[in-house]
Amino acid sequence: MTLQQALAQVHFVVENASAPVSVFVADDHGELVAAATMDGAAPDTRLNAQRKAYTAARSDASSTAELAAKAREDAAERASFDPFFTFFQGGVAAFDGTRRAGAIGVSGLPGPDDDALARRAIEAAGLLTAAS
Repeated sequence: MTLQQALAQVHFVVENASAPVSVFVADDHGELVAAATMDGAAPDTRLNAQRKAYTAARSDASSTAELAAKAREDAAERASFDPFFTFFQGGVAAFDGTRRAGAIGVSGLPGPDDDALARRAIEAAGLLTAAS
């Protein structure tokens, strides 16, 4: 994840969110590349956005929603997860071809809206939401 790609995602989210959110863009290890919290966003959205991006960057799933569905089916697998992982919607991995470049986490809207905004931001930055 380049800084330019991360900033493009942050700007897209800030310009297109329907209400105040936090956004966190991570590299493929889940570490910060760029982040923002909009005026009026609830304080807990910062950590939630970070955890969403971290989870999508480091897990074998392409989104927190996908990982939640996988974990729901297997209690043993669910118990073995990284304790910083989250299953809240809004964390989506970003791909550059077949390579996982990093991920974005959006928090502050209803889960499906966080997820949709994250996916649109990835595409706006010229990346993909699935390996190609």
